[in-house]
Amino acid sequence: MNQALAARSWNLPSPVGSLDAYIGAVHRIPMLSSEDEQVLARDYRERGDLEAAKALVVAHLRFVVHVARGYSGYGLPLGDLIQEGNIGLMKAVKRFDPDMGVRLVSFAVHWIRAEMHEYILRNWRIVKVATTKAQRKLFFNLRKSKKRLGWLNAEEVRVVAKDLGVPEATVLEMEARMNNYDVAFDAPADADDDAPPAPALYLEDHGADPYRTLAEADQEGRDLDSLQHALGRLDARAQDIIRRRWLDADSKVTLQDLADEYGVSAERIRQIESAALKKMRASFAA
Repeated sequence: MNQALAARSWNLPSPVGSLDAYIGAVHRIPMLSSEDEQVLARDYRERGDLEAAKALVVAHLRFVVHVARGYSGYGLPLGDLIQEGNIGLMKAVKRFDPDMGVRLVSFAVHWIRAEMHEYILRNWRIVKVATTKAQRKLFFNLRKSKKRLGWLNAEEVRVVAKDLGVPEATVLEMEARMNNYDVAFDAPADADDDAPPAPALYLEDHGADPYRTLAEADQEGRDLDSLQHALGRLDARAQDIIRRRWLDADSKVTLQDLADEYGVSAERIRQIESAALKKMRASFAA
């Protein structure tokens, strides 16, 4: 009981100059006994005592560090993993029921890992490697199942697929995603002599094809000639309506505007427009 009361005065580690200093600080915080943990958990759950909740969080920060170190092989900063795990720990404390008959550490591990998993999947690659629940499970299990660096051989693929209960093709697809790497599209050619060439250096630029550019310009010219020819078959009023309704993007007018100008009904303008468009389509098809 005394330790539970003392735990309320524990403070979160103050900002320090290095991650090692933070890890050292959280490992100096005393651990809670089962009885003290129960007292604090009930104080928070039954009375909303935030100091009790803080004491539970602070006492388990060392465990978050332990879990985060297990994910160091993903190439992401340990400090970021710890930060995400701390968020999971706080969520676990908020939902922890002391009547469940388990220690907080056993309950919190699922929330801590869930936050770390989300962080890893968001940041491990620019393009997400796993989006569904099944793909996420396969991603992390496949990482643990690989016994060596490099690609899996046929026997290893078969064993992993059997252990995880998925088709071998699914294992191969996920392994391919995991072994891909991010490449800057337009990285400087001399940025790293050992790096593969940037895609901008070898991907075809269709927009720079002189033949294609000339063909598109020629087609545009023919389309413009066809449009001018079709408009020429209309009377002056129909031409004006089509130009102002369809060709003048800056000041497109309404049927009522034209009706007021020509002294007819909006329905009459619509009929003239419809007939003109029909006549133009026939001209294009000819």
